[in-house]
Amino acid sequence: MTSILLTPYDGAILGPIAKLLGWIMNGIYVFMSDVCGIENVGLSIILLTFVIYTCLLPLTYKQQKFSKLSQKMQPEIKAIQEKYKNRSDQASVMAMNQETQMVYEKYGISPTGTCVQMLIQMPILFALYRVFYNVPAYISAVKEKFVVVADEIYNYDGFAEIMTKIQTDFKIALSTRPDFVVSETNTVEEVKNFIVDILYKVPSVESLIVPNADGEVYFKGLESVNQIVNSGTEAFYEFNHFFGLNISDTPWNTILTSFSAKNYLLVFAALMIPVLSYLTQVANSKLMEMKNDNKKNTQGDMMAQQMKTMNTMMPIMSLVMCFSVPVGLGLYWVISAVYRSIQQMAINKYIENLDLDDIIKQNQEKAKAKREKMGISENQIRNAAMMNTRTVQNKASVSVSAEKEAQLKSALEAKANAKQGSLAAKANMVREFNERNSRK
Repeated sequence: MTSILLTPYDGAILGPIAKLLGWIMNGIYVFMSDVCGIENVGLSIILLTFVIYTCLLPLTYKQQKFSKLSQKMQPEIKAIQEKYKNRSDQASVMAMNQETQMVYEKYGISPTGTCVQMLIQMPILFALYRVFYNVPAYISAVKEKFVVVADEIYNYDGFAEIMTKIQTDFKIALSTRPDFVVSETNTVEEVKNFIVDILYKVPSVESLIVPNADGEVYFKGLESVNQIVNSGTEAFYEFNHFFGLNISDTPWNTILTSFSAKNYLLVFAALMIPVLSYLTQVANSKLMEMKNDNKKNTQGDMMAQQMKTMNTMMPIMSLVMCFSVPVGLGLYWVISAVYRSIQQMAINKYIENLDLDDIIKQNQEKAKAKREKMGISENQIRNAAMMNTRTVQNKASVSVSAEKEAQLKSALEAKANAKQGSLAAKANMVREFNERNSRK
């Protein structure tokens, strides 16, 4: 059973993103058709992937530079943690946080520096899911192929009942119940959109005019379909296939239907989409891993361990998910991982030749200019840090002084209350004699 969306997705967040990506993909499709004479959704997805990750290149570079600088600053972070080790009072915690923040500012990075790219990539991925499931809603050149047939079906007597039967016979599950009746809320254009979306999922337009398993014919004498059949049914759907796989169908559904038809070559091709997605994600994760020579349980170690866990889980997730998402989305994952790997090798080579000390110096100047713009001078920050540190140190000395004063007070009280004839009483008598003589 396959599932499609009727008309473009209109979600508040993903809707506009899907429309933008669909608009770009439509431009790529039209360009390839007009300039190269190639009409293929799969190839358009590959080119769209290149466009997306080329636009994300600045963020990818920034993320890798963040990782490199994080390694360099870890000894300083560790020194601060050791300095305030076993100190849990508020002044110590505030001082440690402030000094840690100053180190981050010194290197020009943020503790959340790796999250931005992830926050951008996820909406793009979910929006592409919408686009690939309902290509005609976003690529006008694809929709136009079905418009002629949809127009003729719309004028066919009893077309609503026939389209409903086609939906049932081909097990096309729709997320919204199709309404083939024109009303104030359902225009002629929207009815034709329902027809196009169902036609897009039909295995072949030939099935609309030839007898089915029950000996029935859905549409008799449909001229537009006769013309398509005479020109070659495969050519009509060729735009939506890549290595024989339907871009909008899921690998799992393709495996089931192809296995039943004993088309084992197509089963293998569908199986390779999730497998290639896993393998390319693993390769990309290996390239992104940064070496860490610090073997102790420092903050850098924990960050590296979290990154390692994520790099292990993400390929497994892509392997599982690729069975149930459109082939087009799996193709996007595979191509994006390959493209990111190539980018990663180039970025790693470039970063190795960077002068990190020069970058740190530039970041310090930027941070200084930013603080001055906010009205905060370097002296204020230095004095605040010194004050916090002094407060922590003074707490210990104040505690020691108070203890000494208590001991001295206790000793004086003991001397004042000394028993008559005791050594302490005699010492008091000598002290009083000396004080009287000194006053004379």
